[in-house]
Amino acid sequence: MKILLTTLHSKYSHASLALPCLAAYCRDIPDTDIVTREWTINEPREHLLRLIVAEQADLIAFSCYIWNIEQTLKIVSDIKKIAPETMIVLGGPEVSFSIFDLMHDNRAIDFVIKGEGEESFRRLIVKLLQEPVALRQESLGEIDNLFFRDGDDTAAGPSSRKQLILDSLPSPFEAGLVELSKPLIYYETSRGCPFSCAFCLSSVEGTVRSFSQERIKKDLLFLMSRDVAQIKLVDRTFNYDAERAETIWAFILEHNRCSRFHFEIAADLLTEKNLLTLSRVPENTFHFEIGVQSSSAATLEQVGRTADPERIFANVRRLKSETRIELHLDLVAGLPGEDYSRFLDSLQAVADLKPDMIQIEALKLLKGVPMRTIAAREGYAFSEFPPYTILGNRWLLYEDICRIETIGRLLDLFSRHGGFGAAFTVLERHAPLSRVLDQMARKAGNENLSSLSCRKVFELFARLAEPVANREILHDALFFDYCNAEMPLMGKLPTFIAEQQLRCSWPGLKDLPNNLELPLNSRIKSFRYEFMSDYLTGQESTEPTVITFIYVSGAGRGLRILTL
Repeated sequence: MKILLTTLHSKYSHASLALPCLAAYCRDIPDTDIVTREWTINEPREHLLRLIVAEQADLIAFSCYIWNIEQTLKIVSDIKKIAPETMIVLGGPEVSFSIFDLMHDNRAIDFVIKGEGEESFRRLIVKLLQEPVALRQESLGEIDNLFFRDGDDTAAGPSSRKQLILDSLPSPFEAGLVELSKPLIYYETSRGCPFSCAFCLSSVEGTVRSFSQERIKKDLLFLMSRDVAQIKLVDRTFNYDAERAETIWAFILEHNRCSRFHFEIAADLLTEKNLLTLSRVPENTFHFEIGVQSSSAATLEQVGRTADPERIFANVRRLKSETRIELHLDLVAGLPGEDYSRFLDSLQAVADLKPDMIQIEALKLLKGVPMRTIAAREGYAFSEFPPYTILGNRWLLYEDICRIETIGRLLDLFSRHGGFGAAFTVLERHAPLSRVLDQMARKAGNENLSSLSCRKVFELFARLAEPVANREILHDALFFDYCNAEMPLMGKLPTFIAEQQLRCSWPGLKDLPNNLELPLNSRIKSFRYEFMSDYLTGQESTEPTVITFIYVSGAGRGLRILTL
Protein backbone atom coordinates (compact mmCIF):
# COMPACT_ATOMS: atom_id res chain seq x y z
CA MET A 1 0.00 0.00 0.00
CA LYS A 2 1.34 3.41 -0.94
CA ILE A 3 0.52 6.09 1.62
CA LEU A 4 0.91 9.80 0.92
CA LEU A 5 1.13 12.12 3.93
CA THR A 6 0.64 15.73 2.92
CA THR A 7 -0.33 19.23 4.01
CA LEU A 8 -0.54 22.78 2.68
CA HIS A 9 1.53 25.36 4.55
CA SER A 10 0.81 29.06 4.61
CA LYS A 11 4.44 29.79 3.59
CA TYR A 12 7.21 27.89 1.84
CA SER A 13 9.57 28.41 4.78
CA HIS A 14 7.37 26.34 7.09
CA ALA A 15 8.01 22.62 7.58
CA SER A 16 5.60 20.06 8.99
CA LEU A 17 6.34 18.22 12.22
CA ALA A 18 3.07 16.24 12.28
CA LEU A 19 3.75 14.39 9.02
CA PRO A 20 7.29 13.19 9.91
CA CYS A 21 5.98 12.05 13.32
CA LEU A 22 3.24 9.99 11.63
CA ALA A 23 5.74 8.56 9.16
CA ALA A 24 8.21 7.66 11.93
CA TYR A 25 5.52 5.91 13.99
CA CYS A 26 4.26 3.85 11.03
CA ARG A 27 7.39 3.24 8.96
CA ASP A 28 7.91 -0.34 10.24
CA ILE A 29 4.46 -1.55 9.11
CA PRO A 30 5.11 -4.26 6.46
CA ASP A 31 3.93 -3.82 2.88
CA THR A 32 3.70 -0.04 3.05
CA ASP A 33 5.45 2.70 1.13
CA ILE A 34 5.04 5.95 3.07
CA VAL A 35 6.00 9.26 1.43
CA THR A 36 5.53 12.83 2.63
CA ARG A 37 4.95 15.84 0.40
CA GLU A 38 4.52 19.42 1.55
CA TRP A 39 3.13 22.29 -0.50
CA THR A 40 1.63 25.73 0.20
CA ILE A 41 -1.82 27.27 -0.15
CA ASN A 42 -0.29 29.84 -2.51
CA GLU A 43 0.17 27.29 -5.31
CA PRO A 44 -2.62 26.91 -7.90
CA ARG A 45 -5.12 24.25 -6.85
CA GLU A 46 -5.04 22.64 -10.30
CA HIS A 47 -1.26 22.24 -10.05
CA LEU A 48 -1.48 20.73 -6.55
CA LEU A 49 -4.15 18.30 -7.74
CA ARG A 50 -1.90 17.10 -10.57
CA LEU A 51 1.03 16.56 -8.23
CA ILE A 52 -1.05 14.67 -5.67
CA VAL A 53 -2.77 12.43 -8.21
CA ALA A 54 0.59 11.72 -9.87
CA GLU A 55 1.76 10.05 -6.64
CA GLN A 56 -0.75 7.23 -7.34
CA ALA A 57 -1.22 6.62 -3.63
CA ASP A 58 -3.72 4.11 -2.28
CA LEU A 59 -4.33 6.30 0.78
CA ILE A 60 -3.81 10.04 1.15
CA ALA A 61 -3.72 11.66 4.59
CA PHE A 62 -4.04 15.44 4.94
CA SER A 63 -3.00 17.46 7.99
CA CYS A 64 -5.64 20.18 8.37
CA TYR A 65 -5.46 23.64 9.97
CA ILE A 66 -7.48 26.86 9.76
CA TRP A 67 -5.27 28.23 6.97
CA ASN A 68 -5.60 25.21 4.65
CA ILE A 69 -8.94 23.50 5.35
CA GLU A 70 -10.94 25.15 2.56
CA GLN A 71 -8.29 24.44 -0.08
CA THR A 72 -7.83 20.89 1.25
CA LEU A 73 -11.54 20.04 1.02
CA LYS A 74 -11.69 21.23 -2.59
CA ILE A 75 -8.68 19.10 -3.52
CA VAL A 76 -10.08 16.06 -1.70
CA SER A 77 -13.36 16.37 -3.60
CA ASP A 78 -11.52 16.47 -6.94
CA ILE A 79 -9.26 13.53 -6.05
CA LYS A 80 -12.28 11.34 -5.35
CA LYS A 81 -13.77 12.15 -8.75
CA ILE A 82 -10.52 11.28 -10.54
CA ALA A 83 -9.54 8.22 -8.46
CA PRO A 84 -12.62 7.07 -6.50
CA GLU A 85 -10.80 4.07 -4.98
CA THR A 86 -8.25 6.31 -3.26
CA MET A 87 -8.85 6.39 0.49
CA ILE A 88 -8.86 9.87 2.10
CA VAL A 89 -7.93 10.50 5.74
CA LEU A 90 -8.08 13.89 7.44
CA GLY A 91 -6.47 14.78 10.76
CA GLY A 92 -5.36 17.86 12.66
CA PRO A 93 -6.96 20.51 14.86
CA GLU A 94 -9.32 21.91 12.23
CA VAL A 95 -11.11 18.56 11.70
CA SER A 96 -11.14 17.38 15.32
CA PHE A 97 -14.53 18.97 16.08
CA SER A 98 -17.98 18.81 14.42
CA ILE A 99 -16.78 15.70 12.60
CA PHE A 100 -20.21 14.25 11.79
CA ASP A 101 -21.17 17.51 10.06
CA LEU A 102 -17.83 17.61 8.24
CA MET A 103 -18.23 14.10 6.83
CA HIS A 104 -21.90 14.65 6.00
CA ASP A 105 -21.06 17.75 3.98
CA ASN A 106 -17.93 16.30 2.32
CA ARG A 107 -18.65 12.84 0.94
CA ALA A 108 -15.12 12.42 -0.40
CA ILE A 109 -13.72 11.97 3.11
CA ASP A 110 -13.38 8.31 4.15
CA PHE A 111 -11.79 8.73 7.59
CA VAL A 112 -11.19 11.45 10.17
CA ILE A 113 -8.86 11.03 13.15
CA LYS A 114 -9.62 13.25 16.13
CA GLY A 115 -6.83 14.69 18.25
CA GLU A 116 -3.40 13.10 18.66
CA GLY A 117 -3.08 10.93 15.59
CA GLU A 118 -0.08 8.59 15.62
CA GLU A 119 -1.59 5.56 17.40
CA SER A 120 -5.01 5.74 15.69
CA PHE A 121 -3.45 6.22 12.26
CA ARG A 122 -1.15 3.24 12.74
CA ARG A 123 -4.04 1.01 13.82
CA LEU A 124 -6.07 2.16 10.82
CA ILE A 125 -3.28 1.25 8.38
CA VAL A 126 -2.85 -2.18 9.98
CA LYS A 127 -6.60 -2.87 9.74
CA LEU A 128 -6.75 -1.81 6.10
CA LEU A 129 -3.83 -4.08 5.23
CA GLN A 130 -4.74 -7.17 7.21
CA GLU A 131 -8.50 -7.55 7.02
CA PRO A 132 -10.79 -8.22 4.06
CA VAL A 133 -13.10 -5.38 3.12
CA ALA A 134 -16.12 -7.26 4.51
CA LEU A 135 -14.61 -7.39 8.01
CA ARG A 136 -13.12 -3.91 8.12
CA GLN A 137 -16.31 -2.01 8.83
CA GLU A 138 -16.91 -3.77 12.12
CA SER A 139 -13.29 -3.78 13.30
CA LEU A 140 -12.76 -0.11 12.42
CA GLY A 141 -15.14 0.66 15.27
CA GLU A 142 -12.47 -0.64 17.67
CA ILE A 143 -10.03 2.17 16.86
CA ASP A 144 -10.07 5.06 19.33
CA ASN A 145 -11.03 8.49 17.98
CA LEU A 146 -11.54 7.24 14.41
CA PHE A 147 -14.56 8.39 12.37
CA PHE A 148 -15.40 6.44 9.21
CA ARG A 149 -18.07 5.82 6.58
CA ASP A 150 -20.82 3.33 7.39
CA GLY A 151 -22.91 3.28 4.24
CA ASP A 152 -24.58 6.67 4.00
CA ASP A 153 -23.86 7.40 7.66
CA THR A 154 -20.77 8.20 9.71
CA ALA A 155 -19.65 5.86 12.47
CA ALA A 156 -17.06 6.36 15.20
CA GLY A 157 -14.77 4.30 17.37
CA PRO A 158 -14.52 4.83 21.13
CA SER A 159 -13.81 8.36 22.30
CA SER A 160 -10.60 8.16 24.28
CA ARG A 161 -8.33 10.61 26.06
CA LYS A 162 -5.56 8.05 26.23
CA GLN A 163 -2.31 9.72 25.27
CA LEU A 164 0.81 8.47 23.56
CA ILE A 165 3.88 7.82 25.67
CA LEU A 166 6.06 10.33 23.89
CA ASP A 167 9.33 8.42 24.05
CA SER A 168 7.61 5.57 22.14
CA LEU A 169 7.57 7.89 19.10
CA PRO A 170 10.76 7.33 17.07
CA SER A 171 12.71 10.48 16.31
CA PRO A 172 11.68 11.75 12.87
CA PHE A 173 15.00 13.61 12.70
CA GLU A 174 17.21 10.57 13.16
CA ALA A 175 14.97 8.68 10.71
CA GLY A 176 15.79 11.30 8.07
CA LEU A 177 12.14 12.26 7.63
CA VAL A 178 12.56 16.01 8.18
CA GLU A 179 13.96 18.29 5.47
CA LEU A 180 16.67 20.07 7.46
CA SER A 181 17.45 22.51 4.65
CA LYS A 182 14.25 24.46 5.35
CA PRO A 183 14.79 27.94 6.90
CA LEU A 184 12.69 26.95 9.92
CA ILE A 185 12.52 23.54 11.61
CA TYR A 186 9.80 22.76 14.16
CA TYR A 187 10.59 20.69 17.24
CA GLU A 188 8.57 19.64 20.28
CA THR A 189 9.81 18.63 23.70
CA SER A 190 6.30 18.35 25.17
CA ARG A 191 2.62 18.18 24.27
CA GLY A 192 -0.28 19.82 26.04
CA CYS A 193 -0.37 22.86 28.29
CA PRO A 194 -0.72 23.30 32.07
CA PHE A 195 -3.13 26.23 31.58
CA SER A 196 -6.79 26.38 30.53
CA CYS A 197 -7.15 29.58 28.50
CA ALA A 198 -10.64 29.60 27.01
CA PHE A 199 -9.49 30.87 23.60
CA CYS A 200 -6.80 28.19 23.04
CA LEU A 201 -7.19 24.61 21.81
CA SER A 202 -4.52 23.51 24.28
CA SER A 203 -7.13 24.01 27.00
CA VAL A 204 -8.90 20.82 25.82
CA GLU A 205 -5.81 18.69 25.21
CA GLY A 206 -5.36 17.45 28.77
CA THR A 207 -2.30 17.43 30.97
CA VAL A 208 1.12 18.37 29.70
CA ARG A 209 3.56 15.54 28.84
CA SER A 210 7.27 15.70 28.14
CA PHE A 211 9.74 13.60 26.24
CA SER A 212 12.52 12.34 28.51
CA GLN A 213 15.56 14.55 28.98
CA GLU A 214 17.68 11.88 27.30
CA ARG A 215 15.49 11.96 24.18
CA ILE A 216 15.33 15.76 24.09
CA LYS A 217 19.10 16.12 24.37
CA LYS A 218 19.64 13.50 21.67
CA ASP A 219 17.32 15.30 19.24
CA LEU A 220 18.71 18.74 20.01
CA LEU A 221 22.29 17.54 19.61
CA PHE A 222 21.33 16.03 16.25
CA LEU A 223 19.88 19.34 15.05
CA MET A 224 22.62 21.57 16.45
CA SER A 225 25.41 19.40 15.05
CA ARG A 226 23.90 19.86 11.59
CA ASP A 227 23.87 23.64 11.94
CA VAL A 228 20.10 23.96 11.52
CA ALA A 229 19.54 27.70 11.10
CA GLN A 230 16.40 28.16 13.19
CA ILE A 231 14.68 25.72 15.53
CA LYS A 232 11.18 26.69 16.64
CA LEU A 233 9.93 24.79 19.66
CA VAL A 234 6.18 24.32 19.41
CA ASP A 235 5.66 23.59 23.11
CA ARG A 236 2.70 25.68 24.24
CA THR A 237 4.46 26.70 27.46
CA PHE A 238 8.07 25.60 27.25
CA ASN A 239 8.94 26.58 30.82
CA TYR A 240 5.89 25.01 32.53
CA ASP A 241 8.50 23.19 34.64
CA ALA A 242 11.27 25.66 35.51
CA GLU A 243 13.88 23.00 36.32
CA ARG A 244 13.16 21.10 33.12
CA ALA A 245 13.53 24.31 31.09
CA GLU A 246 16.71 25.15 32.98
CA THR A 247 18.31 21.82 32.06
CA ILE A 248 17.45 22.18 28.37
CA TRP A 249 18.61 25.81 28.15
CA ALA A 250 21.92 24.92 29.84
CA PHE A 251 22.38 22.00 27.41
CA ILE A 252 21.81 24.27 24.41
CA LEU A 253 24.30 26.83 25.73
CA GLU A 254 26.90 24.09 26.14
CA HIS A 255 26.50 22.50 22.70
CA ASN A 256 25.04 25.05 20.29
CA ARG A 257 27.21 26.18 17.40
CA CYS A 258 25.11 28.54 15.29
CA SER A 259 21.40 27.63 15.59
CA ARG A 260 18.75 30.12 16.72
CA PHE A 261 15.91 28.98 18.99
CA HIS A 262 12.33 30.20 19.36
CA PHE A 263 10.45 29.40 22.58
CA GLU A 264 6.92 30.22 23.75
CA ILE A 265 7.23 30.87 27.48
CA ALA A 266 5.22 32.11 30.43
CA ALA A 267 7.29 34.99 31.79
CA ASP A 268 5.72 34.79 35.25
CA LEU A 269 7.09 31.23 35.70
CA LEU A 270 10.74 32.26 35.29
CA THR A 271 12.87 31.70 38.38
CA GLU A 272 15.99 33.50 39.56
CA LYS A 273 18.04 30.53 38.39
CA ASN A 274 16.40 30.71 34.96
CA LEU A 275 17.17 34.41 34.65
CA LEU A 276 20.79 33.84 35.64
CA THR A 277 21.19 31.15 32.96
CA LEU A 278 19.41 33.28 30.36
CA SER A 279 21.81 36.15 31.04
CA ARG A 280 24.51 33.96 29.47
CA VAL A 281 22.67 33.48 26.17
CA PRO A 282 24.63 35.03 23.27
CA GLU A 283 23.01 37.65 21.06
CA ASN A 284 20.86 36.35 18.16
CA THR A 285 20.44 32.94 19.78
CA PHE A 286 17.14 32.89 21.74
CA HIS A 287 13.80 34.38 20.73
CA PHE A 288 11.05 34.36 23.38
CA GLU A 289 7.39 34.69 22.46
CA ILE A 290 5.39 35.72 25.53
CA GLY A 291 1.59 35.76 25.51
CA VAL A 292 0.57 38.78 27.58
CA GLN A 293 -2.87 38.87 25.83
CA SER A 294 -4.17 41.68 28.09
CA SER A 295 -2.83 43.87 30.88
CA SER A 296 -6.15 43.51 32.73
CA ALA A 297 -6.17 40.81 35.41
CA ALA A 298 -9.99 40.91 35.42
CA THR A 299 -10.16 40.20 31.68
CA LEU A 300 -7.66 37.35 31.93
CA GLU A 301 -9.62 35.83 34.80
CA GLN A 302 -12.81 35.76 32.69
CA VAL A 303 -11.12 33.53 30.09
CA GLY A 304 -9.46 31.22 32.61
CA ARG A 305 -5.93 32.48 32.06
CA THR A 306 -4.14 31.97 35.37
CA ALA A 307 -1.38 34.51 34.90
CA ASP A 308 0.18 37.15 37.12
CA PRO A 309 0.41 40.33 34.96
CA GLU A 310 2.59 42.19 37.46
CA ARG A 311 5.12 39.36 37.59
CA ILE A 312 5.00 38.98 33.80
CA PHE A 313 5.85 42.65 33.35
CA ALA A 314 8.56 42.57 36.03
CA ASN A 315 10.27 39.55 34.47
CA VAL A 316 10.04 40.97 30.95
CA ARG A 317 11.79 44.10 32.22
CA ARG A 318 14.53 41.90 33.64
CA LEU A 319 14.83 39.91 30.42
CA LYS A 320 15.16 43.21 28.59
CA SER A 321 17.80 44.65 30.92
CA GLU A 322 19.75 41.52 31.93
CA THR A 323 19.75 39.37 28.76
CA ARG A 324 20.28 39.63 25.00
CA ILE A 325 17.20 37.58 24.19
CA GLU A 326 14.87 38.85 21.46
CA LEU A 327 11.45 39.49 23.02
CA HIS A 328 8.16 39.10 21.15
CA LEU A 329 5.00 39.98 23.13
CA ASP A 330 1.48 38.99 22.07
CA LEU A 331 -1.86 40.71 22.65
CA VAL A 332 -5.34 39.34 21.85
CA ALA A 333 -8.06 41.88 21.01
CA GLY A 334 -11.69 41.06 21.75
CA LEU A 335 -11.47 39.43 25.18
CA PRO A 336 -14.41 40.00 27.57
CA GLY A 337 -14.56 43.40 29.25
CA GLU A 338 -11.88 45.03 27.10
CA ASP A 339 -13.21 47.87 24.94
CA TYR A 340 -11.11 49.87 22.46
CA SER A 341 -9.79 52.28 25.09
CA ARG A 342 -8.79 49.43 27.40
CA PHE A 343 -7.16 47.62 24.51
CA LEU A 344 -5.03 50.72 23.90
CA ASP A 345 -4.13 50.63 27.61
CA SER A 346 -2.91 47.04 27.19
CA LEU A 347 -0.98 48.04 24.08
CA GLN A 348 0.67 50.91 25.92
CA ALA A 349 1.57 48.71 28.89
CA VAL A 350 3.29 46.27 26.54
CA ALA A 351 4.93 49.05 24.50
CA ASP A 352 6.42 50.52 27.69
CA LEU A 353 8.37 47.27 28.08
CA LYS A 354 10.22 48.06 24.82
CA PRO A 355 10.03 44.55 23.32
CA ASP A 356 11.59 43.77 19.95
CA MET A 357 8.17 42.95 18.52
CA ILE A 358 4.53 43.36 19.49
CA GLN A 359 2.05 41.07 17.78
CA ILE A 360 -1.67 41.79 17.86
CA GLU A 361 -4.29 39.22 16.92
CA ALA A 362 -8.03 39.71 16.82
CA LEU A 363 -9.66 36.93 18.86
CA LYS A 364 -10.42 33.77 16.88
CA LEU A 365 -13.28 31.54 18.01
CA LEU A 366 -11.69 28.21 17.08
CA LYS A 367 -13.76 25.05 16.92
CA GLY A 368 -13.88 23.23 20.25
CA VAL A 369 -12.57 26.02 22.48
CA PRO A 370 -14.46 27.03 25.66
CA MET A 371 -14.45 30.61 24.37
CA ARG A 372 -17.36 29.67 22.10
CA THR A 373 -19.54 29.13 25.18
CA ILE A 374 -18.47 32.51 26.57
CA ALA A 375 -19.12 34.07 23.16
CA ALA A 376 -22.68 32.69 23.05
CA ARG A 377 -23.36 34.04 26.53
CA GLU A 378 -21.86 37.47 25.87
CA GLY A 379 -23.35 38.02 22.42
CA TYR A 380 -20.20 37.76 20.30
CA ALA A 381 -20.44 37.84 16.50
CA PHE A 382 -17.75 35.94 14.64
CA SER A 383 -17.14 34.55 11.17
CA GLU A 384 -18.44 31.04 10.55
CA PHE A 385 -15.49 30.42 8.24
CA PRO A 386 -11.78 29.92 9.03
CA PRO A 387 -10.07 31.55 10.82
CA TYR A 388 -13.32 32.35 12.76
CA THR A 389 -12.31 35.92 13.58
CA ILE A 390 -14.43 38.01 15.93
CA LEU A 391 -16.67 40.56 14.17
CA GLY A 392 -17.98 42.37 17.24
CA ASN A 393 -19.15 42.07 20.83
CA ARG A 394 -20.73 44.38 23.40
CA TRP A 395 -17.37 46.04 24.05
CA LEU A 396 -16.02 46.37 20.50
CA LEU A 397 -17.74 47.46 17.30
CA TYR A 398 -16.66 46.03 13.95
CA GLU A 399 -14.90 49.29 13.09
CA ASP A 400 -12.92 49.03 16.36
CA ILE A 401 -11.78 45.55 15.39
CA CYS A 402 -10.79 46.75 11.91
CA ARG A 403 -8.70 49.53 13.47
CA ILE A 404 -7.03 47.08 15.86
CA GLU A 405 -6.22 44.76 12.95
CA THR A 406 -4.71 47.72 11.08
CA ILE A 407 -2.53 48.54 14.09
CA GLY A 408 -1.40 44.89 14.10
CA ARG A 409 -0.54 45.00 10.39
CA LEU A 410 1.39 48.24 10.82
CA LEU A 411 3.39 46.82 13.73
CA ASP A 412 4.15 43.72 11.68
CA LEU A 413 5.31 45.82 8.72
CA PHE A 414 7.45 48.06 10.91
CA SER A 415 8.95 45.09 12.76
CA ARG A 416 9.93 43.36 9.51
CA HIS A 417 11.80 46.47 8.40
CA GLY A 418 13.90 47.17 11.46
CA GLY A 419 11.45 48.37 14.10
CA PHE A 420 11.73 52.15 13.43
CA GLY A 421 13.38 52.70 16.81
CA ALA A 422 14.65 56.26 16.21
CA ALA A 423 11.40 57.44 14.61
CA PHE A 424 9.24 56.03 17.39
CA THR A 425 11.52 57.65 19.97
CA VAL A 426 10.81 61.03 18.36
CA LEU A 427 7.07 60.36 18.21
CA GLU A 428 6.90 59.20 21.82
CA ARG A 429 8.14 62.59 22.99
CA HIS A 430 4.80 63.98 21.83
CA ALA A 431 2.28 61.19 22.48
CA PRO A 432 2.13 57.66 23.96
CA LEU A 433 2.92 54.97 21.39
CA SER A 434 -0.58 53.48 21.60
CA ARG A 435 -2.09 56.85 20.62
CA VAL A 436 0.43 57.28 17.82
CA LEU A 437 -0.50 53.88 16.40
CA ASP A 438 -4.20 54.65 16.84
CA GLN A 439 -3.76 57.82 14.78
CA MET A 440 -1.77 55.95 12.13
CA ALA A 441 -4.47 53.29 11.85
CA ARG A 442 -7.21 55.92 11.52
CA LYS A 443 -5.28 57.64 8.71
CA ALA A 444 -4.56 54.32 6.97
CA GLY A 445 -8.26 53.43 7.02
CA ASN A 446 -8.91 50.59 4.56
CA GLU A 447 -5.65 51.09 2.68
CA ASN A 448 -4.01 47.94 1.26
CA LEU A 449 -0.94 47.30 3.43
CA SER A 450 0.33 44.18 1.68
CA SER A 451 3.19 43.68 -0.81
CA LEU A 452 5.03 46.89 0.08
CA SER A 453 8.76 47.27 -0.57
CA CYS A 454 11.02 48.46 2.23
CA ARG A 455 11.14 52.00 0.80
CA LYS A 456 7.33 52.09 0.45
CA VAL A 457 6.90 51.02 4.09
CA PHE A 458 9.08 53.91 5.26
CA GLU A 459 7.20 56.34 3.04
CA LEU A 460 3.94 55.00 4.48
CA PHE A 461 5.26 55.60 8.01
CA ALA A 462 6.22 59.18 7.16
CA ARG A 463 2.77 59.88 5.75
CA LEU A 464 0.81 58.25 8.58
CA ALA A 465 2.92 59.78 11.38
CA GLU A 466 2.39 63.41 10.41
CA PRO A 467 1.73 65.78 12.12
CA VAL A 468 2.47 64.18 15.52
CA ALA A 469 6.01 65.57 15.67
CA ASN A 470 8.16 68.19 13.99
CA ARG A 471 8.28 67.10 10.36
CA GLU A 472 11.99 67.74 9.77
CA ILE A 473 13.11 66.01 12.98
CA LEU A 474 10.83 63.03 12.37
CA HIS A 475 12.05 62.56 8.80
CA ASP A 476 15.67 62.76 9.93
CA ALA A 477 15.15 60.02 12.54
CA LEU A 478 13.12 57.96 10.09
CA PHE A 479 15.91 58.12 7.53
CA PHE A 480 18.39 56.85 10.13
CA ASP A 481 16.09 53.84 10.61
CA TYR A 482 15.91 53.40 6.84
CA CYS A 483 19.69 53.35 6.52
CA ASN A 484 19.77 50.61 9.16
CA ALA A 485 17.35 48.53 7.11
CA GLU A 486 18.35 49.09 3.49
CA MET A 487 21.08 50.93 1.60
CA PRO A 488 19.81 54.21 0.09
CA LEU A 489 20.32 54.27 -3.66
CA MET A 490 21.29 57.35 -5.64
CA GLY A 491 18.20 58.68 -7.38
CA LYS A 492 15.90 56.39 -5.37
CA LEU A 493 15.84 58.01 -1.95
CA PRO A 494 12.58 57.78 0.01
CA THR A 495 10.31 60.71 -0.86
CA PHE A 496 10.43 62.14 2.67
CA ILE A 497 14.20 62.70 2.44
CA ALA A 498 14.65 63.33 -1.29
CA GLU A 499 15.15 67.06 -0.75
CA GLN A 500 18.25 66.35 1.38
CA GLN A 501 20.34 64.97 -1.48
CA LEU A 502 23.23 67.34 -0.68
CA ARG A 503 23.70 65.70 2.74
CA CYS A 504 24.23 62.28 1.09
CA SER A 505 27.40 60.68 -0.23
CA TRP A 506 28.38 57.21 -1.39
CA PRO A 507 32.08 56.85 -0.47
CA GLY A 508 34.20 54.12 -2.03
CA LEU A 509 36.18 51.52 -0.10
CA LYS A 510 39.34 53.66 -0.32
CA ASP A 511 37.56 56.34 1.74
CA LEU A 512 36.80 53.96 4.62
CA PRO A 513 39.12 53.47 7.63
CA ASN A 514 41.97 51.02 6.97
CA ASN A 515 41.53 49.20 10.28
CA LEU A 516 38.05 47.88 9.46
CA GLU A 517 37.87 44.09 9.68
CA LEU A 518 35.47 43.11 6.90
CA PRO A 519 34.77 39.51 5.87
CA LEU A 520 36.50 38.19 2.77
CA ASN A 521 34.59 37.36 -0.41
CA SER A 522 31.86 39.81 0.48
CA ARG A 523 30.12 42.56 -1.45
CA ILE A 524 30.76 45.83 0.38
CA LYS A 525 29.08 49.18 -0.22
CA SER A 526 28.81 52.31 1.88
CA PHE A 527 26.64 55.38 2.41
CA ARG A 528 27.27 58.56 4.42
CA TYR A 529 24.76 61.13 5.67
CA GLU A 530 24.80 64.24 7.84
CA PHE A 531 22.06 63.75 10.44
CA MET A 532 20.58 66.40 12.69
CA SER A 533 21.23 64.29 15.80
CA ASP A 534 23.59 61.57 17.08
CA TYR A 535 21.37 58.50 16.80
CA LEU A 536 24.24 56.13 17.50
CA THR A 537 24.44 57.21 21.13
CA GLY A 538 20.77 58.10 21.46
CA GLN A 539 21.70 61.50 22.84
CA GLU A 540 19.86 64.59 21.65
CA SER A 541 22.26 66.95 19.91
CA THR A 542 22.11 70.43 18.44
CA GLU A 543 25.11 69.70 16.22
CA PRO A 544 24.92 67.72 12.97
CA THR A 545 26.41 64.21 13.13
CA VAL A 546 27.92 62.46 10.10
CA ILE A 547 27.29 58.70 10.16
CA THR A 548 28.74 56.17 7.71
CA PHE A 549 26.85 52.94 7.02
CA ILE A 550 28.72 49.94 5.62
CA TYR A 551 26.62 47.25 3.92
CA VAL A 552 28.22 43.80 3.86
CA SER A 553 26.51 40.99 1.95
CA GLY A 554 27.43 37.58 0.60
CA ALA A 555 25.88 34.38 -0.67
CA GLY A 556 23.97 32.70 2.16
CA ARG A 557 25.00 35.36 4.69
CA GLY A 558 22.26 37.94 4.29
CA LEU A 559 22.94 41.63 4.87
CA ARG A 560 25.08 42.98 7.72
CA ILE A 561 25.13 46.72 8.43
CA LEU A 562 27.96 48.44 10.28
CA THR A 563 27.94 52.08 11.43
CA LEU A 564 30.80 54.52 11.98
